[in-house]
Amino acid sequence: MESATPVIVAIDGPSGTGKSSTSKAVAAQLGLSYLDTGAQYRAITWWMVNNGIDIDDPAAIAAAAGKPEIVSGTDPQAPTITVDGVDVAGPIRTQEVTSKVSAVSAVPEVRARITELQRSIAASAEHGIVVEGRDIGTTVLPDADLKIFLTASAEARAARRSGELKGADVHSTREALIKRDAADSSRKTSPLAKADDAVEVDTTELTLAQVIECVVTLVEEKRAGK
Repeated sequence: MESATPVIVAIDGPSGTGKSSTSKAVAAQLGLSYLDTGAQYRAITWWMVNNGIDIDDPAAIAAAAGKPEIVSGTDPQAPTITVDGVDVAGPIRTQEVTSKVSAVSAVPEVRARITELQRSIAASAEHGIVVEGRDIGTTVLPDADLKIFLTASAEARAARRSGELKGADVHSTREALIKRDAADSSRKTSPLAKADDAVEVDTTELTLAQVIECVVTLVEEKRAGK
């Protein structure tokens, strides 16, 4: 496995399609590194909130974008994320951060900073990497060896996400997901979009195990054909 050709895999798609679970499992199974780019945007959002930056002021966000030091651990079995040396894996998943991440992510200076970070991590991954997010195949790694775009119905995604959020109301979760999709798809800088050469996988009717199997097969076929 270690001698296999390094492969860069970009997995994009909206929230609740199974991106994180799939990406981590595929990376672990194939001996690849793993990067959750959404966590990086959450981390910079968490820092902005904690440092009293006005989230409604893009200029203030832009001015502070270069300040926090964000470090992502790429072990798929135990991915880590720190900001200025502080472990933020838990704090970045709060509702407060979730509700503000789209606004922070839309600021071009934030995207430029995080994109640069993502590219350097992908370039230094010795055996290859699975990178998941919303603009990986289109903007961050347009030359990725394999691009996958996961989709699912809003209902299926809301059910999964409210399951993750332990007892959250499915209807309000669905509304929040749709709202976030709209914000992420319509932003001027690196919107959520499917790359022209991406393989689309609709996960609505699939179990997580089936999605993982499907993606592993796609990666193995890509490796074999290289």
